[in-house]
Parts: sequence; C-alpha cells; structure tokens
Amino acid sequence: MKRAWIVAVLAAASVTGLGYVHPFGNPRVEGARGLGTLLQGANLPPDAKAVLVTKCADCHSSETRWQIYARVAPGSWLMERDIVEARKHMDLSRWELLSMEQQQVLLARISHEAKSGHMPPLQYVALHWGAKLSQTDVRTLAMLGKSAGGSEATSAGTGDAAQGKLVFEKRCTGCHAMEFNGEGPRLAGVYGRKAGSVPGFDYSQGLKNSGLTWNDATLEKWLSGPDSVVPDAKMDFYVPKAAERRDLIAYFKR
Repeated sequence: MKRAWIVAVLAAASVTGLGYVHPFGNPRVEGARGLGTLLQGANLPPDAKAVLVTKCADCHSSETRWQIYARVAPGSWLMERDIVEARKHMDLSRWELLSMEQQQVLLARISHEAKSGHMPPLQYVALHWGAKLSQTDVRTLAMLGKSAGGSEATSAGTGDAAQGKLVFEKRCTGCHAMEFNGEGPRLAGVYGRKAGSVPGFDYSQGLKNSGLTWNDATLEKWLSGPDSVVPDAKMDFYVPKAAERRDLIAYFKR
C-alpha cells in the first residue's frame, strides 16, 4: 500500500514537473498587461474591437487566461503549441507595431476566418463555450475586410511585374501561393483562366457560376472589391492602390 502511494506521488510530481517543460515554445514569457490595453490605438469600430478582445484575445494576445489544468502535461504542451501558433498568425498585443498594409491584410483574414467558421477552433470552443462567435459577431468581423476605405480609381498605365511580385509577397501570401492551394486557390496561370476552375479548391457557388475569365478588366474589378463582382465571394481582401493593382496584374500575366 505504501509503495503504491509513493508511486502515485512520484507520478503526480512528474506530470506536474513536465508542465514546466515547453517543447513548442513558452507563450507564458510575455506578461499580461490587461485586456483594456489591447487595440487602444486601433482604428476599428468599437463593436469589432469588443469581439476581438472578448472572443479572440485568449489565444491571440499575451492576455491568455491560464487555467489550472494548463500546467498538466502533455495537455499543457498541446495548449501552448496552439497558442504559440495563434499568436504567430495574429497577436493583438502587437497590433500597434504592424504597418498599415499589414493591418489591412490581417483585417481581411479576420473577416474571412469569421465568415468561414474556422475560428475559433472546435477544440477550443469545447472547453470555452463563451468564445463561440454569434451571428452578430460574425457579421461584425466580416465587415472588417471593408473597413480600410475605398479603392483608388483606375488610372491608365502599364504595370511593373517585378513590383507586382513584391506586392504579391507583401499583401497576398497570407492566403495565396502561386503553385498550390491554401486559404485561396493557387494563382500560377490565373491570367486567362476561367474563374472558379482550379481543381480541389472550394469556391463560392457565385464565383463558379460567374462565367468570368481573368483578364486585365476582370482582375482590376476583382482586386478593387471582390464583393462588387460576385456578392458571395469568399475573398474579403482588396487592393486599394491603383498602381499596385496594375503591378499585380502585370505579375500574373508574365
């Protein structure tokens, strides 16, 4: 009986001790400053700020609320891994360090993730029911993709493919790659291709039925505001600068 008790104590101590090992990185290093410090200077609608702080900050900022079970390995390792990855994609504690362009890209991604239902993950909602996005929350976050203002009017001129590659890398690679499908379809060969035709990608029905072929005119309209071309478009991001749109189109044509 005594031996069994000793084994149980040692096992408990081992599990507790392993909770202080961080094989995927230690997201606890950066101390919390309070939820009220998040997004203070962000130019966002108050209701959108509130949703991001109350529903997203637990994983996507340094304001994680660590529960008692968060020190029990190996479950603690999986939690820390998820939080490390979440902060890589979006860290609300560092919002003010992002450039305006980076913020625009991130707002579009937030909008897309909210509408797609990918966030928050099911495994997180299973333990935190309050984090589930309501339909009102989804509508609020979905509008963030349009919050940066309108696009510049189209102007004449020839784009620069080299500059377009830089624009693509800066603005588009959060969702798109040239050679493989990601959050968005692969874009190699997009110029001259029928819209909604890349095998293996889940397009909206509206885009598949649009009959569009991607050329200078259709890409210009699409990059200026996808929902003005196809109302149920899954793409929320647009390129507000006319010169950057021309450069992107030149890059796709090369």
